[in-house]
Amino acid sequence: MNRDSIDFAKQSIPALFARMFIPTLFGMLSMSAMIAIDGIFVGQGVGSAGIAAINLCVPLLMVFSGLGLMIGVGCSVTASIHLSKDNEKAARINVTQALWLSAALSLLATAIIMLLPGQTAMLLGSSESLKPMVTDYLLGWTPGLLFQFVATIGLFVIRLDGSPRLAMWCNVIGSISNIILDWLFIYPLGMGVLGAAIASTISTAIDGLIAMSYMLFWSKKLRFYRLKMTFKSLWLSLRNIGYQCKIGSSALLGELTMAIIMYAGNMVFMQYLGDDGVGAFGIACYYLPFVFMVGGAIAQSAQPIISYNISESPHRSRATQKLALLTAFSSGLAVTAAFMLFPKPLVALFLDTSTLSAQIAIKGLPLFALGFTFFVLNLTSIGYYQSVEKVRSATFYAILRGLIFSVPAFLLLPLFFGEDAIWLAMPLSETLTFAVIVLFYLLSRKGAAKVRLHRQC
Repeated sequence: MNRDSIDFAKQSIPALFARMFIPTLFGMLSMSAMIAIDGIFVGQGVGSAGIAAINLCVPLLMVFSGLGLMIGVGCSVTASIHLSKDNEKAARINVTQALWLSAALSLLATAIIMLLPGQTAMLLGSSESLKPMVTDYLLGWTPGLLFQFVATIGLFVIRLDGSPRLAMWCNVIGSISNIILDWLFIYPLGMGVLGAAIASTISTAIDGLIAMSYMLFWSKKLRFYRLKMTFKSLWLSLRNIGYQCKIGSSALLGELTMAIIMYAGNMVFMQYLGDDGVGAFGIACYYLPFVFMVGGAIAQSAQPIISYNISESPHRSRATQKLALLTAFSSGLAVTAAFMLFPKPLVALFLDTSTLSAQIAIKGLPLFALGFTFFVLNLTSIGYYQSVEKVRSATFYAILRGLIFSVPAFLLLPLFFGEDAIWLAMPLSETLTFAVIVLFYLLSRKGAAKVRLHRQC
């Protein structure tokens, strides 16, 4: 198999970042397209109730996505550091340990949800009228959880192994499969949200099998490593896994932020506007992964360059982060403009614009889009702190976005400013988080300048 030749230590930073970013962005946007097309088929084939039912499931899906990203980021950072020191064996061990952990977590979660689907639906905030659809979606989607973990971690490994284009095509193939299967299960077979869930499961399985096949048969460096089953080996594995999870914990918190935004939004929209409000918010949530994937693609493309060079060539790491932030700012502005200028066509893809859910969404999307630029900038900034192993900073900023700012915003804004203000909760949370990041950055630079001046004196 042909591989891309990538030299993280010597190639031009702009060329290297572009080489990582373009296929990563394309691949991740294809994942977002898969999610959105899933919603389009459901909206046109089932209606706003189907969109609302799936949106109630999304927070749980985001939690599992976050766990996969946590393991994937931690595995990628530690493996890239080992590779920079020519310690290929340690890198392979870290990859293998990460995949064993993901298998255990996914199988445990699958068993719990499959045994308790109705209780899970009610915990997610379902109304009695939406409960059958929510339960159907959970039962159809959960069997693919193992493949989701394998695919998420595997794509990090494939990019680090020097094959970002293969990682892109892995996403693209899964997305195309999902589109075809969505049409088949929802329209000719009339399976509704259950069909959408099964389509997602099959397409995710395709992604996972491609990633697993690469690591088994074609990987250049990051192949599986046979782990010893001694007590000492198991203890070291637990220690390594704990360190990987620590490094990637802010990636989990990033997904938890999304989950909390959606969960809190679902609850508040249900309280103020009922099922139609949840359906309208569901349309926004189908688009939000596009924004998240832009920020994620920037962070993930910069991560191996930053991690690889942080010890030997820190100036290359700083240059990469500056380029990443500039890319985040320009991308965020472009996405914000699109949603503010064209809310009606964007909503019309999902629902007839004469429906109540669609009218609520058309009014709310421009307000919701006000936070997209800061959303992308925050993801990029947190990704940088992950890459340089500043776990506390990354974790702190992720908690700000997910808990400290967003939940009070959802609860208080509609209470004081009316139901339209629900849409401003995410923009307010992201803006305040970015302001804190900039403040701490300026304070740290000021402190570093004082230290240099003291040394000179």
